[in-house]
Order: sequence, then structure tokens, then C-alpha cells
Amino acid sequence: MTETSFTDFQAVLKRCGIDLPSYQGNDINVRSPIDGVELARLAAQPAAAMPAVIERATQAFEQWRLVPAPVRGALVRLWGEELRRCKADIGHVISREVGKIVQEGLGEVQEGVDICEYAVGLSRQLHGKTIVSERPGHRIMEQYHPLGPVAVITAFNFPSAVFAWNAALALVCGDPLVFKPSEKAPLSGLATFKALERAIEQFTAQFGNQAPQGLAQIVLGGSDVAEALVDSPQMALVSATGSSRMGRSVGPKVAARFGKRILELGGNNAMVVTPAADLDLAVRAIVFSAVGTAGQRCTSLRRLIVHRDVKQVLLEKLLKAYSSLRIGDPLHNDTLVGPLIDAAAFAAMQQAIAQAFQQGGKLLTGGQRLLEQQFPQGFYAAPAIVDMPAQTAIVQQETFAPLLYVLSYETLEQAIACNNDVTQGLSSCIFSNDLREVEMFLSAAGSDCGMANVNIGPSGAEIGGAFGGEKETGGDRESGSDAWKQYMRRTTNTINFSRELPLAQGIHFG
Repeated sequence: MTETSFTDFQAVLKRCGIDLPSYQGNDINVRSPIDGVELARLAAQPAAAMPAVIERATQAFEQWRLVPAPVRGALVRLWGEELRRCKADIGHVISREVGKIVQEGLGEVQEGVDICEYAVGLSRQLHGKTIVSERPGHRIMEQYHPLGPVAVITAFNFPSAVFAWNAALALVCGDPLVFKPSEKAPLSGLATFKALERAIEQFTAQFGNQAPQGLAQIVLGGSDVAEALVDSPQMALVSATGSSRMGRSVGPKVAARFGKRILELGGNNAMVVTPAADLDLAVRAIVFSAVGTAGQRCTSLRRLIVHRDVKQVLLEKLLKAYSSLRIGDPLHNDTLVGPLIDAAAFAAMQQAIAQAFQQGGKLLTGGQRLLEQQFPQGFYAAPAIVDMPAQTAIVQQETFAPLLYVLSYETLEQAIACNNDVTQGLSSCIFSNDLREVEMFLSAAGSDCGMANVNIGPSGAEIGGAFGGEKETGGDRESGSDAWKQYMRRTTNTINFSRELPLAQGIHFG
């Protein structure tokens, strides 16, 4: 990065509301995966300060839960407007800090705008049910009430959108927030959070002091800061995004104190391509799903399960598409694939390819490091395709890189079994124009993933649907549909408006 471009980046941070000197320290060294240049040195929140942070959130809950939900929605509307206004700048921070191409950085901020719009409408639809009672003169109803402080712990690959998914719903549901962004992407988290702070200021100017101090807080730091949030019984809900290994640590700790959790963990996502598929459409979906974000999405395509009759034709089309991929600086508009996040990610990719060789795999293309002379501290990898004889041990693991394994099948039942024969269960898809094949894949005997798509890849979910997966993916849901219920507590109320006291089940007492 030239001195001029670094100065420009500092100007972008300033427009996002980030005053770097106020966050300076020697705990977190932020480097751009584009070229390895240091972007910032930040101070971490001391673990000893976390009880005060958590207490502020607890006190804020006492006030925020009493604000009418549509008024809470007005705050989220203002946040969405701020995100829209600063979309280009926040997207630039994401691209610079995480290595996403420009369009993906902008798309991530748009997810925040979209979930805010969704949550504003939701603020007038936090409905319960009226239930018929078996007793005369009685009515049963359900209500949803604010839950309590929510901790949001995010990963580097979606440093803005995942926080927005959680924060927009939590705020309209009446819950304060403590946000702990990834140490690899704190600037992106700060840029998104600062937009929320500005929205709170505007909300206060319009509605008075209804947004309490401590309603939204951000803490920078490492695992000790995250552990303080996970272990605190005052944090009613912990939403954590990361690896399955991380989930094995967080889940039992939250469960031990009977807290609620949302875990969004690993994905080893597959696409089934049948003889009835539109192969050109499938190729487009494969390329985007397998190499988008340099394969660093939880929903990235990892396994391609192709019927043997169309495998050769599909691979020819796919290899041709891979040969034309534009790999390089993600800030250039014509780039399609940027760098991996760091050297460790590239090493993991190389190790996985080596294991695939040992397990009978054949490298069809890619895998090598690119642009090393131009970017000695940037780790650009040619997206790889490996033809595998079977779903071996390495194929059953998630490698967070643009590494696609190709498997073949003879019957749809075999393909579905292969799709399901991994420990992760996030996203899946089938490409077919055969109605019976499609319905089988979507049926109870089909894909066991939390998301199953038809003629569209496993990545690129919209905010209207619930996002999440089964098995080692965590079993929880974020974003749309009825995911909002996780941020609230449910009460069942029985109202007796009669002058008698009949008991349920026909019991007579006394």
C-alpha cells in the first residue's frame, strides 16, 4: 500500500466515524490480507473491565424493555439509513481488512440495510397466539417479552453483516447489545458499530432519552473478552459465529448456566448435479459458490457430487470457467477472487490438498500461490479442483479456502447419502429439472442440512429466511423467518374470566 492510499484509507475510517487514536494500543495488530500492510494497532478491552460492561448492559435492559417495540423499530430504521449512507465507505473497510472484492464488501453492508428494514416491520409483528381452553370462561394466550442483554461474537469473514443480523433483531425485541468483533476484522466491526452509535444519537434527538446508556457497546479483544461474555449469567443470549471447535467450547459453557445461545459454526456444503440439470447454470453457481470470498464463507461450496453420465462434460465447462478467473487486488473492480485472510489459511489449504493426494485425489487445477512477487505478504491462491475417488477423511473436513472436491454417483439415493455423510449440516443444493429428483432432495429422506436449495448454489442466502444449520453447524437460526423468537422470552398466560374455578383434565379437588 502506498503512502497516498494509506492516507486515503485513514480518511475512509474517519468518514466511518472511527477515531483511530482513541483506540490505539499494542494488543491487536490489524494487517490487510491484500498486501500485509499494517492498518492499525489497537488496544484490547481488559478482561477485568468486562463486569462493568456487562453491568451497563444489564442496567440498560431495565429501561429499553419498556420502550414500545415500534419505537425501538424507529432506532433500527435510523441505523439502516446510516448504513445505506455509508455503504461505500464501510464496504471499502471490509475489502481492505478482510480481502473481499468490492462488490462483496458492498453486498455485505447491503445485508445490514436489508435486515434493518426487515426488523422495522417486525417491530409491529412480535405476535403471540390465542389458544382455545378446555375450560369454560377461560382463555389462553402467549406473549413474547424482551429477553435480556445479548452478546454478539463474530468471525472475520462477515464482520459487518452477522453483527447486523443479530443487532437489528435484538434491538427491536428489547435487548441491549455487547458486540465483540473478530480480532482479524475489528475495523469493519467498528465501522458498522459507529453507524449504530450515530443512529442512537439521532434517535435521542427525535424521541428523547429513551435509548439508555449501555444500550449498545463494542469490546475489542481476544478470547478472554469473549469468555467473559460467554460465562456471565447476565448475558441472556450469546450469539457466536465461528468454527465447530469454538462451538464445542461456547455451547456447554452457556448451557451450564442455562443461558440461550445461537451458534453458527462450520459448513461442508455440497451440490448435487443430476443428468437433468442445466449444466451451464450449474457452472455459474459452482464458480460463485466455490471461489466467492476466496472460499472463506461458511456456505462456500466444498463438495461437488456429479452423476457419472454428465461428470466429464461438466468438468470441461468448469475448468474453462476457472481458467478465466481474475485473481488479484480485491479493490480493483475487475477482480473476482481476492486473497486468503492470512498465511495460516494458505497453509491449511496446502495441507488439505496434500492429504487429498494421499487419499487418492487428483488435482485438476489450481492450488498454487499467486502474485507472490507483487504481494510478498499477501496470500493469493489459485482456486483448486480435486477429483476424489470417494468421500475420504479430508473431504469430510471443512477447509476454509477455494478448494472444491469432485465426487461421482450413480443413483440419487447415493448422492443424497453422500451429501449427508459429513458432520456439518449447513447448506446444500441440487441442480435438476426433474421434479421427482427435486422433491426427493427436499423431502424428509433428502438433504439433512438447515438450508436446501434448488437450481441455486449453497451460498448467498437472503435475510428473509432463517439462516443456520444442523449437526455440528450448531442447530440454531439467525436473520429472518421466526429467528426473532430466540431474542425474546415466551410466556403462556391463562385468564379465567368466569366466576368458577374449574381445573384442567377434569380434576375435582376438595
